[in-house]
Amino acid sequence: MVATTDDHAVTTAELFFDLVFVYAITQVTGLMAAHPVPVRVGGAMVVLALLWWCWSCFAWLGNVVRADSGPVFAVLVTVMAVVFIVSLEVPSVYGQGLGHGLGPGHEHVHGSDGLPSAFVFVVCYGLVRLLHLVSYWISAPEDTALRATLRRTALISVAPPFVLLLIGAAYQGTARLSLWAAAVVLDYAGVFITATGASGWRVRSAGHFSERHGLIVIIALGESIVAMGVGVSGYPLTGPVVAACVAGLLYAAALWWLYFKEFGPAAEERVAELDGSARMRVARDVYTYLHLVLVAGIVIGALGVKKVLTDVAATGRHGLAEPLHGVVAWALSGGAGLFLLGAWAITLRATGRGSTTLLVAGVCGLAAGPLTAHVPALAALWALALAVTAVVAATVRASRSPR
Repeated sequence: MVATTDDHAVTTAELFFDLVFVYAITQVTGLMAAHPVPVRVGGAMVVLALLWWCWSCFAWLGNVVRADSGPVFAVLVTVMAVVFIVSLEVPSVYGQGLGHGLGPGHEHVHGSDGLPSAFVFVVCYGLVRLLHLVSYWISAPEDTALRATLRRTALISVAPPFVLLLIGAAYQGTARLSLWAAAVVLDYAGVFITATGASGWRVRSAGHFSERHGLIVIIALGESIVAMGVGVSGYPLTGPVVAACVAGLLYAAALWWLYFKEFGPAAEERVAELDGSARMRVARDVYTYLHLVLVAGIVIGALGVKKVLTDVAATGRHGLAEPLHGVVAWALSGGAGLFLLGAWAITLRATGRGSTTLLVAGVCGLAAGPLTAHVPALAALWALALAVTAVVAATVRASRSPR
């Protein structure tokens, strides 16, 4: 394995690796859209958290050893195959549905000869975590601190959560969701504990780490655009459909600007200023944990945007007064609210100065669901796009003004 340097940049091998997560995130949106109820959205977020861990593990590995070296690339291709299999199982990973705790012995399968979806998902997830630990172990034969941390990670944040995931796979519905959610909490808490102090985890190149996570944000934004196209697939192109598409793209562009022009560069600069354990801790919090909030917000928002496009295309000119209903009404504004709150938390952790604009806008987005349910869907989408654009303008004005 070839070690990286301080000026290491993202390799094409890592870009290739990210391709499989394009499909994975699309499948998470599909899991919510198939039956959009609150408990199913929660289940999709648990799946997203597990998939995020699969990606994040190798973002850390790629920062210390080159992903385009022969041994690491072979591992990445193996992980891609495993994650692709995991993604195939996402739509049916909760069996016959959430909200129906059926107990053991009722596993859903793909046809009479299909493999049990949940068990396939869990075993593949465990294999990804194992490959990550083994790869890290091989990459640092003389790093005693890192190897001690890897052992603690295996005992605290890999083995116990994996057992919970296996037990949950024997159940369906809310029982499975509860056990898997507990596994996610245990896993994330375990990694947080082991990645504290002189743990051996390190961020060698701040630029590489920032760029890797920027790429996954681009992937999530791209999935939201794909969701728009899927939402109008098979319907004629009309004036309202064009208006909805423009609003959806304006919304995505506003999120892009906030990340890549405002708080993203500030986070990278802060990580680059630090070194050693201090750099690792800030990178852990800002990128490994808080970027999941950003991605979750984009994915949830994509559910609402997709539903708007579908409704506008399906109802035509005479049904434009119809609002969104249920959880998708909240998802439209709530996804943006979650993203903005994640952005506020990142600026607070990275710079010590949280943006009041982002905080207030994020809270308003989360709370706007009931209002969205009383506004025509197309009008609600345009209101969201203009509101987030206004947040961009306010943030730009604040960042340019002298303190």
